[in-house]
Amino acid sequence: MSTSTSSSRGAAASASSSRSSTAYDARNLQVLEGLEAVRKRPGMYIGSTDSRGLMHCLWEILDNAVDEALAGNGDQIAVILHDDGSVEVRDTGRGVPVDTEPRTGLTGVEVVYTKLHAGGKFGGGSYAAAGGLHGVGASVVNALSARVDVEVDRAGKTYAMSFSRGKAGVFADEGEPRPDSPFTPADGPAELRVVGKVKRGVTGTRVRYWADPQIFVKGSHFSLEELVRRCRQTAFLVPGLELAVTDHRPEANPDMPTTRTFRYDGGISEFVEYLAQDQKITDVIRLQGSGDYTETVPVLDKNGHMVSTDVERTCEVDIALRWGSDYDSITRSFVNIVATPKGGTHVAGFEQALVKVLRKQVENQARRVKFNAKNEKIEKDDTLAGLTAVVSVRIDEPQFEGQTKEVLGTPAARQIVAKVVEERLTEFLTSTKKGEKEQAALVIDKVVSEMRARIAARMHKEVSRRKNALESSTMPTKLADCRATDVERSELFIVEGDSALGTAKNARSSEFQALLPIRGKILNVQKASITDMLKNAECAAIIQVIGAGSGRTFDLDAARYGKIIMMTDADVDGAHIRTLLLTLFHRYMRPLVEAGRVYAAVPPLHRVEIIHGGKKKNEYVYTYSEAELQRLLKSLERRGKRYKEPIQRYKGLGEMDADQLADTTMDPRHRTLRRVRIEDAEAATAMFELLMGSEVAPRKQFIIEGAEELDLDRIDA
Repeated sequence: MSTSTSSSRGAAASASSSRSSTAYDARNLQVLEGLEAVRKRPGMYIGSTDSRGLMHCLWEILDNAVDEALAGNGDQIAVILHDDGSVEVRDTGRGVPVDTEPRTGLTGVEVVYTKLHAGGKFGGGSYAAAGGLHGVGASVVNALSARVDVEVDRAGKTYAMSFSRGKAGVFADEGEPRPDSPFTPADGPAELRVVGKVKRGVTGTRVRYWADPQIFVKGSHFSLEELVRRCRQTAFLVPGLELAVTDHRPEANPDMPTTRTFRYDGGISEFVEYLAQDQKITDVIRLQGSGDYTETVPVLDKNGHMVSTDVERTCEVDIALRWGSDYDSITRSFVNIVATPKGGTHVAGFEQALVKVLRKQVENQARRVKFNAKNEKIEKDDTLAGLTAVVSVRIDEPQFEGQTKEVLGTPAARQIVAKVVEERLTEFLTSTKKGEKEQAALVIDKVVSEMRARIAARMHKEVSRRKNALESSTMPTKLADCRATDVERSELFIVEGDSALGTAKNARSSEFQALLPIRGKILNVQKASITDMLKNAECAAIIQVIGAGSGRTFDLDAARYGKIIMMTDADVDGAHIRTLLLTLFHRYMRPLVEAGRVYAAVPPLHRVEIIHGGKKKNEYVYTYSEAELQRLLKSLERRGKRYKEPIQRYKGLGEMDADQLADTTMDPRHRTLRRVRIEDAEAATAMFELLMGSEVAPRKQFIIEGAEELDLDRIDA
């Protein structure tokens, strides 16, 4: 009986506890004041709390400085990465307002750095078109920093204010400023201290901040490469603005200059020339125009109330583009000089008009280009092939999707950009001026050629999947395929010449090693068109055997082999053939290289026969460089060993017998392979264009500059 009573009481208590834990009333609601919301949910404002979010904070401060220059105030910005982990941005703009804001009773500096959605970019006339628009950039950075120091030059004085995790106050520094120095928060409005004097007319703002380790994950760091890229890009977008980047961090590259400065006066036309790496088909084409639209937005009236008002807006469009001989497309888009890497309505309008205009022009010239509208259709990828474009629009208070500003959402921008592109590009393509007429014809020819190459590549892709035994006859007859169906294990050796093929057949493991011979030097695809490349027997065979297509249609998952190994002679001709093959892979099958699936075999240069006395057989040792050979010979001399002379120097793979080739070059247990990697795609593309492209002068200069480093002994003569 007592047991039953105790159990009942326990159940009642449990039920009461359950009801208590699930209770939900006003006492359970939390109200985050001021910048607490930012610290609670930082990802909502800066995207993430890793290095990407850390860089986004820097972009917010940098954009504020650039907005001043964009408005015509100041022409110099400096970004300094200090050795204590802090970063500083200096500008020569008007300086943050230092007078008191009447509604809050706070100075302009405290308002900007402590109040969300506060600033001069909400239609007050201070900025016509700005990158920082939501009024949260500076305050968010302040909230997520262990310390922020702001100095303002204005009205002949230098004013200063400091913040700790979003709260204004004073640090008691002893020597250099530190985020862990004793801090006294302000009781009420903070004092804007006067710390110096400047000449009349000198204005500017200096912001130095230490990111909060409580917010950002361990290992987050500022990327100098990203910063340099952003400053260079901004210098292109704001002609006449000088940006300097200084790196004082201990890990800074000692081989790089401490300070790098960027200034370009040619605008986005220069930007396109910088981005484009291929041989040009057209000069840079500039498409400029504007359009008006009406937008209903809440506007502050004189009493400080938000009132919905119809506002007339203007969207200014400035686009620079040029077509080149390559098939890759580069498009950079910006709104008020802020990059929109994921595009938006302005890019959609640009691409929409591009396809529309080129389809119409191709149809108008159908007879000349032999275009069949019934069976052929121009698609977006055909128009973008080889195109380098910078799309820039300036809009008052644009709508972005999220604080990170990666996508423009203003609907009216699409039609305005499309209209400008349609009108201006049609003018260029129908121009009767001799130079423009020739370039327009080349553009139309390229678009049609890309369309046909796309169709041809798709057909190649459809027929070049790994075939079963009944279908294997569709592969090139010279292919000696392997038996394995496991892609990761299988290897394709591209062999130089038929003579080496015979030896390689006997040296390989036919279970997983396939052989494809090529005759001599293949086509230099950096100079040739995609149509010529597909017509070339050797290039077409390589693409067909690998089985993943080419160019934009390349599908890495469809590749028939896990490793592609170039096996060429160890001489200058072999190196040239290897370079031509790499050019093919880089230009038309780049995902293979990026995935680390392309290799170069390393055949030996010498065979040394070490003489042993008595009944012991002579020993063979292979060396792979002249230096390695000399080290071996010195070692043999020290040990009193004799070797047979002359030492055999291999000129080609065909000089080896099957056992030698297997032991030195093909057997995975003994061979050495060099993996081909791309660590910097843009630099690799530029180098291929320099070495293999049509422009002779830059290549000649490169050879002259590198002549002193040439080792004549490495050239077979």
